Amino acid sequence: MWTILTKLDLASVGLALSLGFIFVVLFEILRINYYRGKTPPGPRPLPFVGTIPYFLKNPMEFIRSLPQYGEMTTVYLGRKPAILLNTVELAKEALVQNASSFSGRPALPLLMWLTDGYGIVMATYGHSWRQQRRFALHTLRNFGLGKKSVEERVTEESSYLVPEMLKVEGKPFDPHHAIQNAVSNIICSIVFGDRFDYDDKRFAYLLEIIKENVIQSGSFIGQVFNLLPIIKHFPGPHQKLYQNAVELKAFIRDAVKTHRETLDPDSPRDFIDAYLLEIEKQKSNEDSTFHEDNMIMSVSDLFFAGTDTTTTTIRWGLIFLIQNPDVQERCHEEIVQVLGYDRLPSMDDLDKLPYTYATVHEIQRCGNIVPSGVIHETTQPAQLRGYDIPKGSAVLANLTAFFTDKEHWKYPDTFNPENFLDDNGHFLKPESFLPFSLGPRVCLGESLAKMELFLFITSLLQRIRFSWPPGAKWPDMNGIVSLVRSPEPFDIICHSRGSKE
Repeated sequence: MWTILTKLDLASVGLALSLGFIFVVLFEILRINYYRGKTPPGPRPLPFVGTIPYFLKNPMEFIRSLPQYGEMTTVYLGRKPAILLNTVELAKEALVQNASSFSGRPALPLLMWLTDGYGIVMATYGHSWRQQRRFALHTLRNFGLGKKSVEERVTEESSYLVPEMLKVEGKPFDPHHAIQNAVSNIICSIVFGDRFDYDDKRFAYLLEIIKENVIQSGSFIGQVFNLLPIIKHFPGPHQKLYQNAVELKAFIRDAVKTHRETLDPDSPRDFIDAYLLEIEKQKSNEDSTFHEDNMIMSVSDLFFAGTDTTTTTIRWGLIFLIQNPDVQERCHEEIVQVLGYDRLPSMDDLDKLPYTYATVHEIQRCGNIVPSGVIHETTQPAQLRGYDIPKGSAVLANLTAFFTDKEHWKYPDTFNPENFLDDNGHFLKPESFLPFSLGPRVCLGESLAKMELFLFITSLLQRIRFSWPPGAKWPDMNGIVSLVRSPEPFDIICHSRGSKE
């Protein structure tokens, strides 16, 4: 054998490798064509990388193009097909009426690497997920979620945020940190039992690494990692993602240690205290999934979800309000007519502020921060509109299609709060408005996010007029599409409003 190998020249080796590569590519093309004959129509995938290059070239244009293929579209995440549901009716059929079949989560290599499969948001559909989600919902409600106590925390935080935004009144500044800190302080008060000052450097650093991980996880490097997870053993930008996750977990572990040392079993202060007591309570239960690793990731999930999504929505809101000064002024006039300048808003004011409430919803619709929804996976073979959907298939709800459906919206392609008002000026929510998704995997913090968006945005519009720095370039309105769709960094100018106006 060795004698034969030594007689082979480089040309022969090159020819053999080339023929082998051609054979593999042809086999992949045949495999793709086989699958395409069994799945809903969609853009033609490339061998090995699927439709990912089309997505990376222009994410929003790609997502907007998918409804042209029908109510269901197949895209390819690498070699694996994924089905997008382009109508609300179909999404309800799959995610609500057949929830047990469509409520799984795929084990995405990058997120599994960062979370070890623990937590709530990306946990697989099963016993651990059910226990953790049920406990989280119950505990968050006990600590005020959806109640007056959390509303008071949001209102109090608004009284810190407004002066923070006005610190550099009349001068351009990036509002990201102030908004992110304010929003994060609400979930921090529930989870950690405390808020953090806007000038707390360690907390500012944590918020920065959260922002970085959200952007990078869905970027080119995140896609490459999911295709080739073996790169976790090699240096590269993905290692920064892992290091960020380690630092966030270390911060939470420090908080857990402090809580454990000061825990009063008769008077739990926050989510961490409640979780520590649940670990102790479930010690003798063999089916228990309550342990420190799950606690760390559950807290991390709440921290991530309770910070970035609402922050991003408010940042989009500032852009839309500056682009539409007539909307900004009409909201301000309505707010001042009902509240004056000194009384902070409450959730009881919703019915008295229909235009402002409609504007908050229109910000969510046009902000569209999760354009194709959070990924689901079938837990068993299923059928949908005549197609056989194998177990383990990726399924997504195309929220972009829902939010721009011409049959459901008066002004689908423009920012206009009239989309949420009836002919009498009363608030009306169309059935296509599903920013928190639907079914068993509906957003855990939906009620908190709704409250924060209304109270924060109303408080800001009550006391501040927002404008664009002269000569500054507008950001690309397609934004940066990753785990969430966020605006490019931007500066604004704030001017205080008062009773002398």
